[in-house]
Amino acid sequence: MKIAAIIPVKTFSNAKTRLKLPSEKIEELCKVMLEEILQTLSISPKIDEIILITKEQKAIELGKKFKTITIIDEKEKSVNEAVSLADKYLLENDFNASIVFPQDIPFIKTQDIDFILKHQLHPNFVIIVPSRKFDGTNALVRMPINIMKTHYDDDSYRNHMKTAKEHTLNVAMVFVKRVMLDVDDQEDLNALLEQNEKPHLIEKIKKILN
Repeated sequence: MKIAAIIPVKTFSNAKTRLKLPSEKIEELCKVMLEEILQTLSISPKIDEIILITKEQKAIELGKKFKTITIIDEKEKSVNEAVSLADKYLLENDFNASIVFPQDIPFIKTQDIDFILKHQLHPNFVIIVPSRKFDGTNALVRMPINIMKTHYDDDSYRNHMKTAKEHTLNVAMVFVKRVMLDVDDQEDLNALLEQNEKPHLIEKIKKILN
């Protein structure tokens, strides 16, 4: 079975607007988090390909470092549009399943990916990992890739759960603490810095913030 990870990456200068930080610090934070995610995905035996959808030049350069397939999203309309670009590529290249991750879950580890994918229930299935606040979706597994459309930026966890149940009986909600911890606002960032995960990453982030 061929599984791809999809990461839609917003232009760093337009991302994380709820963080009360100077734009250059936000851009550096986005870069560090994305690099950490790509590093983890690149060594996961479960992931056959990483698909970046972006027009951010720094993300494109990181993609080259980790040998991703990068799809240039010039319009950058929405996360859903970005995912649909990746879906088209994956369907044309005979991938069986995809797992969509956001660009801001840097604590993810390879064992988390193993844990999520072991919940495969059936040839037609959806697996959802919600965000810490249960208002977003921090991992979305779909098999087949086009089993359902995505609903990011719109109470996505509940909408994904509802839509998934309309298309298959095989829907699993999985809780993975490291994956559920994303960074949208200052509260999230503070929560991340309080964790004992990945000390090297915490030090990088603290240097950016100082």
